[in-house]
Amino acid sequence: MSYLGATLTTRQKSELEKAILDYLQMQGYSKSFQEFQIESGNQDFQPSENDRHHNLLAKKWTSVIRLQKKIIELESKMEECEEQLKTVGSRKGERSNEYLPQQTEHIQLSQHKGPITRVVFHPSYLVLATASEDMTIKIWDAETGEYERTLKGHTKSVQDIAFDPKGQYLVSCSSDLTIRIWDVQNEYKNIRTLYGHDHSVSSVCFMGPDRIVSASRDKSIKIWELSSGYCTKTIVGHAEWVRRASVSEDNRLLVTCSNDQSVRVWDGNTGECRLDLRGHENVVECAEFVPSNCYSSIANLLGLDPKIQPNTTPGRYVLSCSRDKLIKLWDSSGQPVHTFVGHDNWVRSLVFHPSGHFFLSVSDDKRLKVWDLKTGRCVRTIDAASHFVTTVAFCPIAPLLATGSVDTNATVWQCK
Repeated sequence: MSYLGATLTTRQKSELEKAILDYLQMQGYSKSFQEFQIESGNQDFQPSENDRHHNLLAKKWTSVIRLQKKIIELESKMEECEEQLKTVGSRKGERSNEYLPQQTEHIQLSQHKGPITRVVFHPSYLVLATASEDMTIKIWDAETGEYERTLKGHTKSVQDIAFDPKGQYLVSCSSDLTIRIWDVQNEYKNIRTLYGHDHSVSSVCFMGPDRIVSASRDKSIKIWELSSGYCTKTIVGHAEWVRRASVSEDNRLLVTCSNDQSVRVWDGNTGECRLDLRGHENVVECAEFVPSNCYSSIANLLGLDPKIQPNTTPGRYVLSCSRDKLIKLWDSSGQPVHTFVGHDNWVRSLVFHPSGHFFLSVSDDKRLKVWDLKTGRCVRTIDAASHFVTTVAFCPIAPLLATGSVDTNATVWQCK
């Protein structure tokens, strides 16, 4: 068996052969072109400037060179990070703000033509995806801010996007009532479109590797099977538009929030409503389960006995933010146990710091705030945009934070 036969699929082999033929003709290698055309069995293929194989070989080669350079740079940065981690490890018991976003150190991404609705990082690579009301999704190099590609297909505003846990797929939802699945490994090709909601789809996320959760203005939450595209469950209970859906660390529970001013916790398998959390006085924009690595900080915040070993079961706490300008922390009894006050306008989105010591919030007051979970105090405020700030996300593999705004720009912040 040939080397290519062992590593390429039949389709990939055919694509490569046509790209080689295109290159040979472009370079004027007519004899080589004719010989290879016969040997490869592509006598019917005639290169054309309108053909997708045109100049493909040169583009791929350039990409390989760029990726090799990037790998070398990343290996160097990994060595630097390892040295920094050794230094951090030697300072036992210390807490530092050094890995929080810096006001002056950021990159602005300016390609969208409408408000940014969501920013998400790839789980394994330094890649950022941004969704917008301009009906597109854009892919960026998160480290350099270099624009890479635009994903088109939705016919109205793209409301939310999410990568699956392995980063093989990107899922998006839109006001056009659809959910689209994009194959990251196949140049983000749109491989499936899901239909079923009767109104704008406002939120989408993965529930483990093979389930997708969506929430809609039609007041429902749907669970879909990634492999087949079938809707396996529809959950109802909210009285109005469901703004956001999120999943617990163990993929057993869902938390949703709504225009009906409530936050609900659901059993992901049965669809049973476990908790109905009420206390906000306006639309609830976002609700997230608190990661278990935050529980010790929360125990300090709530004055719990430090001698008692905390229950680390996922889904014990929920954090929500609302148009009432407040952020509320809820426990598993369904009661609000702490309220974070500081924003001057609608609070749009939340994200937890990887350390478990902080969370961050963004608001229509144009600010990004960092909150200390142990004390409940705001420890840093950053003027993040020239208009409402709608979304925030942490990079899982590098000290980077991203925000998006109605001003049509996304921003990547360096954390130190």
